[in-house]
Amino acid sequence: MRSALTETHLNPPYTIDPQVYKRFDQRNTVFGRRTWDREAGFYGRDMHGRVPEIVAQGEPGYTRVEYARLRAAWTVSTHFGGAYSWQKLGQADPILERLGQHPVTDRAEMSAKIVETARMYGASLVGIAALDRRWVYSHNMGGHEIDIPPAFQYAIVMAIAMDAPSIETSPAYLAGSATGVGYSRMAFVSACLAEFIRNLGYQAISMGNDTALSIPLAVDAGLGELGRNGLLITPEYGPCVRLCKIFTDLPLVPDQPNPLGVTETCKGCLKCAETCEVEAISSDPEPSYRTVSPSNNQGIKRWAVDHDKCYAFWIENGASCATCIAACPFTRRAHKVP
Repeated sequence: MRSALTETHLNPPYTIDPQVYKRFDQRNTVFGRRTWDREAGFYGRDMHGRVPEIVAQGEPGYTRVEYARLRAAWTVSTHFGGAYSWQKLGQADPILERLGQHPVTDRAEMSAKIVETARMYGASLVGIAALDRRWVYSHNMGGHEIDIPPAFQYAIVMAIAMDAPSIETSPAYLAGSATGVGYSRMAFVSACLAEFIRNLGYQAISMGNDTALSIPLAVDAGLGELGRNGLLITPEYGPCVRLCKIFTDLPLVPDQPNPLGVTETCKGCLKCAETCEVEAISSDPEPSYRTVSPSNNQGIKRWAVDHDKCYAFWIENGASCATCIAACPFTRRAHKVP
């Protein structure tokens, strides 16, 4: 199916059933359902709740020191409240006000400046997409409807590469530390780039996992394709990345989806499904519209991941898991792992 913005999204590498697909409610993610879905086996349970018990067992990779490092890795993400703001941070700068809005006479040149600046701030990959509003959540975690004003026409999507050797230790706490560092870098990069755009006199909505679905926006921006493991597969880093994005009214030139043959590769590869300890990843030979969890949206053709099983394992593990990332041949190829 073509995107709503047909002039900029020709032949995207995904299939949507327009009769079934609806914008997803963020409250239906496992992190949302943990707070309200009494039918979920993980209702009311924090993934870190078992840590004292796990640390006491003395298993390698699960020590008191390693858990302290894991939690500290999230510091910027957790405590920098302005990272994902819709508005300019701090007081208005009188010098910037005197300069006024920067005129964009060459959209391609400005797009190149955005990519250059995002990379300078720490983004590993950067792409620009015409904003497809199907990917915007219908409601946020607080139950409020999300309405992106019409002026916002572009999504800047950034991938932050994680430390592959640390991810290779999954599900031990070191892998969780690499994830935390990824999220803290997401907050830093996204906040800085959003302020750069605002300093030019334009609007910017900065976001991590909130506000909109990251993976389809990243696909539209040409960063990669969706894999069997439910993650974005990039040619440079495989799925060993974290994603953040910015919506803006800054005039830009969108990139195009970049078909990589990921679906065909995943059809013949079951590494992620075979290594998942709770069988949360489908072994079906072909992608389909089948769903296996209330946290799967309807109307999307893909291999559905059982997020309930996945999060239940996180609870037992005392931290998140990245084994499917470590096992992916795209990750291992990108980092030259045998």
